[in-house]
Amino acid sequence: MTKQYLKPLALALAVSLALTACGKQEPAANAPASTASTAPAASSTTAAADLGKSIFDVSELGDSALACQDFNGFVNAKWVAANPIPADRTRWGAFDALAESSLNTQHSIVEKAAKGAATAPAGSIEQKIGYLYQSGMNEDAIEKAGFDPIKPKLDAIAGLKNGADVADYITRNYVDGDMQVFQFGSSADFQHADMQIAYAFEAGLGLPTKDYYSAAKHKDIRDAYVAYIAKALELTGVAEADAKKQAADVLAFETKLAAASLSPVEARKPENQYHFVSVKDADKATPHFSWDKFFAAQGVIIDKGFSLSQPKFFAEFDKQLAKAPISQWQAYLRFHTIDDASPYLSKNFQDNKFAFYGKTLSGQPEQKVRWKRVLGAVNSSMGEALGQLYVAEMFKPEAKARAQELVDNVRNALKARIENLDWMSDETKAKAIAKWNTFLPKIGYPDKWRDWSGLNISGDNYYANVMAAAKFNYDYDIAKIGKPTDRLEWGMTPQTVNAYYNPTDNTINFPAAILQPPFFDAKADDGINYGGIGAVIGHEASHGFDDEGSQFDGAGNNKNWWTKDDRSKFDERTARLVAQFNAYTPIKDKPDAHVNGQLTLGENIGDLGGLNAAYDALQVALKKNPEEAGKQIDGYTQDQRFFLNWARVWRGSIREKQALLQLNTDPHAPASLRAAGAPSNMPAFASAFQCKPGDAMVAPADKQVKIW
Repeated sequence: MTKQYLKPLALALAVSLALTACGKQEPAANAPASTASTAPAASSTTAAADLGKSIFDVSELGDSALACQDFNGFVNAKWVAANPIPADRTRWGAFDALAESSLNTQHSIVEKAAKGAATAPAGSIEQKIGYLYQSGMNEDAIEKAGFDPIKPKLDAIAGLKNGADVADYITRNYVDGDMQVFQFGSSADFQHADMQIAYAFEAGLGLPTKDYYSAAKHKDIRDAYVAYIAKALELTGVAEADAKKQAADVLAFETKLAAASLSPVEARKPENQYHFVSVKDADKATPHFSWDKFFAAQGVIIDKGFSLSQPKFFAEFDKQLAKAPISQWQAYLRFHTIDDASPYLSKNFQDNKFAFYGKTLSGQPEQKVRWKRVLGAVNSSMGEALGQLYVAEMFKPEAKARAQELVDNVRNALKARIENLDWMSDETKAKAIAKWNTFLPKIGYPDKWRDWSGLNISGDNYYANVMAAAKFNYDYDIAKIGKPTDRLEWGMTPQTVNAYYNPTDNTINFPAAILQPPFFDAKADDGINYGGIGAVIGHEASHGFDDEGSQFDGAGNNKNWWTKDDRSKFDERTARLVAQFNAYTPIKDKPDAHVNGQLTLGENIGDLGGLNAAYDALQVALKKNPEEAGKQIDGYTQDQRFFLNWARVWRGSIREKQALLQLNTDPHAPASLRAAGAPSNMPAFASAFQCKPGDAMVAPADKQVKIW
């Protein structure tokens, strides 16, 4: 299950398998643009290793006169021009290149596991991963099966007679980890974060957001979606005319659910992610869907209650159980059964799904090769197990120790910034520091690996294997309900090129795959490392104090720890950051396509606070090593190299359709703007590159944003 309530606040959208990191968009029409790559760092004085060797290729830089006007273009334009987007991707940049490297390593691991699966120790993760990958690569067997694997579900749907049958069907499917209409699982209680409770959360839509169901500008997408639905139904033997009618029914049904759903901005608000009710009151709210029966079927015991997180959505769900024609429910369930299964069925199903979600919606010209798609399924099904094998091969203990040192240095710099704020009262500062004191950094990989015993995987049935893993993972998740929160558990796999902050356990998390060049390099100078992984560390720590994270205390509870006046001052400052990003129009020839400054606010606060904290930590490190501080490397000072590497982190380009999709859905601003947005608010940047007032990379004094 992909939980959507209070998502961990990640550095980038997702840079593991199916998704990639934030890539470059076209320069903003009314603001400086920048892109970058990704740079993790090492310890506080790493430069001693080899200052003579170039870690940052300055031949990639443009005309230095651009630095104060278009920092992204200065740092990244040459690289972007020389590195077009591969046909099987919607964007390409430093994040993506590192993710591709991680994929290649994982590919080697799973190929080796598949070849040795038959002789591997029975029940070992090597055997299970090997069989899972092997079954996914067995195209002959998958083609021969066609859609046979889902025929029992389609037959069950055909037998539904009324809303009560639908409710029972949804409940039964959940037992197998097959989720329809809404999402369900465990997470920390917003009011008592030391305990896990059950959450039911809105879902059920095939289009990206509710706006896609109603806005005139998305009509072409809706038409293509209906065509995709009809084709999916036809592939299972539904006659063309009937398939078109059912497809129209599906869109009409989802449009009703969408009207009762949250927008992306609304979904970021904690008050919209948590609504605690007793089981008795939940049954009153949805009289046609019994939560008591649902929990009993899942084997879940609910004590005082659970979060029925979006009451408006569940009211609409219940209304449709009572009023929607059974034929409409059948069309909806039939389509989503096909859609969910398509990646694991024969080629015609896979191609049909890619044609809509890949080509039409995202602008991706070619589908990924089969091994990448199957590897994506391995990660979705047994990601942490694969991570255990990845770490053994790729992540050394000394890297973890170096990263821990840098984490400590940047965290200390953030603490100093909080203590020295001129706009916050001592009362609120004390509580902010109390939260800072409870941060738990986690580096590389879990201290304790998951136990995969009980998951049965064979070498010859791909769909059955994926479904077995879905049930296994669902059971693992719901078994946490009613138990203490485990702060040591990870929400990302070690092979993921990303990092995240979790508000409900107050942890900052840095997977192994991001702790390598260009993010983290033991041979790099401090400027490079602090501008890379140092800024990443600062970004995640700053999430604890962004517009969402600041509504949670150090124990992870959704509790106000601010004075009214301090919160007002905070809101005034963040409003300026919202305005800054609202003004950006990053897609060439689309001046009406603006960044949503409110949707991206949390990430922009993370960038601004994190970059400032990392810069301060760099200055502390350089004071301890004055000889390094005074040296230039390849003609650039440590301060300049710090900002150069920050921009390189966000290097990349993106296809137009994907860029538009991200503007509508992604809480991260376009990468080019992240490269420029935070530095343009920092006097240290202007000083480093001798920029003057009036330059595009120097925000006017009355608009310059300083928060943490």
